[in-house]
Amino acid sequence: MRHAMASSRSPIPRRAGQRGVSLVELMVGVVLGLVVTLVVAQVMSFAEKQKRVTTGGSDAQVNGALALYTLQRELQMAGYGLTADREALGCAIKARFGNGGTSFSWSLAPVIITDGSNGAPDQIDILSASRPFSVPLLVTVDHARTGDRFVVRSGIGASEGDMMIAVPQGHDPVTNWCTAFTVSSLAGTNQLVHASGTSGPWNQDAGSSIMPATGYPAGSSLVNAGQLINRSFGISAAQALRQRTLNTATAATDEQELFPQIVNLQAMYGKDTNGDGVVDSYDNTTPTTNAGWRQVLAVRLALVARSASYDKNEVTTAAPLWDVGTSASVAGASACGSSQCLTLKVDALADWKHYRYTVFDVVAPLRNVVWSGA
Repeated sequence: MRHAMASSRSPIPRRAGQRGVSLVELMVGVVLGLVVTLVVAQVMSFAEKQKRVTTGGSDAQVNGALALYTLQRELQMAGYGLTADREALGCAIKARFGNGGTSFSWSLAPVIITDGSNGAPDQIDILSASRPFSVPLLVTVDHARTGDRFVVRSGIGASEGDMMIAVPQGHDPVTNWCTAFTVSSLAGTNQLVHASGTSGPWNQDAGSSIMPATGYPAGSSLVNAGQLINRSFGISAAQALRQRTLNTATAATDEQELFPQIVNLQAMYGKDTNGDGVVDSYDNTTPTTNAGWRQVLAVRLALVARSASYDKNEVTTAAPLWDVGTSASVAGASACGSSQCLTLKVDALADWKHYRYTVFDVVAPLRNVVWSGA
């Protein structure tokens, strides 16, 4: 029985020609796999590079557009509530916060451009008022230098806590300047009291004064700012659009970075030099006289936004250009094709050639100056 069962088993036949993979075939397969892997890696690398370029360009577009809109909006409000009397334009303002506190010097002008040297970013200071309307109040009684109240024709529109700017006739920065003060109380219908010391808080110290020696004679005027709005825009060390705002309650400056990757800011005054109501010249020379300020009707500015992505190749070989056209004279512009251009310097930035740049520009009319008339 045991023999019969053993004899019934038959050997498994071998397949003819059966063999393994040769070394040559294995090496060919490995090479083909490496080639495919290399191609896929190159495709993915190119796609990732294009994605970074697209994303970086999109970031620059968004940051630049928002930064430009912010500046344009602020410039359109420049001078609001302060420029109703164009005779006051350019008046040097002196102010002091609290009893023995910090002294300030401003100019009664909608915007001041501080030029950056050798193509460095400019700084723009914008002045306006918080008061919805501001009709200058006429001073009817001589105000001595150490006086404690202004007598005006009518105190309508003035409130306790308002910040006022006293403007003399024929102002000059040496002997007959403007002075900012706080209305500490109202007496009757036409007396604006400005108590000395910290009760102001923008009032003269007891026993001294920041007002001109001749005070403010009858015929002077008071501009009601409500609360003075003083904002400064520039480029921070971190390459972002920076805003500084004066806090009139504490005299401190609040600073914040608004939009990143803004690497240059250039601005110019738009001036009407022939009195026809049309801007015919652009430059960054700040006026020093009332007549000069009357010519300033607009501000032209350019922002340079940079992509956030570093490229290992040099993708920018020349500084970006600001096309300023040919319709008006522009200081420092040179021919570029059929137009005029200004060079916007970015070569002070580290590895500047390894980034891409976009230029944004706008002409912002100073409508509060234009609407106030000649």
